[in-house]
Amino acid sequence: PGEVLLKEFLEPLNLSQRQFAEHLGWTYARLNEIVNMRRGVTADSALSFAESLGTEPEFWLNIQQSWDLWRARQTHTAVTPL
Repeated sequence: PGEVLLKEFLEPLNLSQRQFAEHLGWTYARLNEIVNMRRGVTADSALSFAESLGTEPEFWLNIQQSWDLWRARQTHTAVTPL
């Protein structure tokens, strides 16, 4: 979700991470951690992104869920069916 935020929204709007963080009332560190995939998108952050960028919060949560599932599959050990 952080890469989508940066490449599809902030860069086309010519907004820096610092400017967007200020707009949201967040610290730069909080936003930067999301952009750099060190922090996930929560329901609260999805609402903030949706309100400020004209998207739906589900858009951000779905991207986060897909990312989480992809990462889990990289290390998951399969379980045999019952």
